[in-house]
Formats: sequence, C-alpha cells, structure tokens
Amino acid sequence: MSSGAQMFAGGVLLTLTAATTGEFRNFHSSSVSRAAWFSLLYLIVAGSIIAFTAYVWLIHHESPTKVGTYAYVNPVVAVLVGYFLGGEALGMRTILGALSVLVSVVVITTARVKKPVTKRA
Repeated sequence: MSSGAQMFAGGVLLTLTAATTGEFRNFHSSSVSRAAWFSLLYLIVAGSIIAFTAYVWLIHHESPTKVGTYAYVNPVVAVLVGYFLGGEALGMRTILGALSVLVSVVVITTARVKKPVTKRA
C-alpha cells in the first residue's frame, strides 16, 4: 500500500507539473509507436511496481548492504533488456563491465559478516 500511494502521488504531481508547463500542448497519442507504448507499460509494471515493491520489501527483511546492490544490478538488467528486446549491440567492454558488476554483487551478498570483538575488562 505504501509503495502504491507513493507512486500514485508522484504520478499525479508529475502529471500536474507537465500540464502546467505545457508539455501536453503538442502531444498526440496517435503519433506514438506501439513499441513506445509497450516500453512505457514495461517501465510502469516491471520498473516501478514490481521493482519498487521488491525494494521496499527487501529494506524490511535484509541488511542495507545487500539491499543497496539493486543499484548495481539495475543497469545490467537494462543492458540485457536492450539487447534481447531492443536489438542493441553488446560490446566486449559492456559485457566485461556487466560481469564485474555481477561478480561484485555476488561477493557482497555472500560474504560472511564478522562479529565484533568484545573486550573483556
């Protein structure tokens, strides 16, 4: 409920801001391609509703270090979606960068937490 309320409020405020600044003046929905509408739907469902809800759930159930890894994984997911659905090319530099990010996330999430040493008096 919290995620939904936040996203709804943000959407309303952004729509009002766009309307007051004249963003809708030259907009014609018929000139937007089907692929663009599909992309928008994907961003709304996967990128906002599912991802943000999962993030809020993780915040309550995992350590901040593990939850923070979402910021590193999201660009990798975007690259893969662009490759598989958008027909974008993948260069060796992009592949190596994505692999290094994923390896880093695995190291962060599987590392054991050291217990603090307590001093005896």
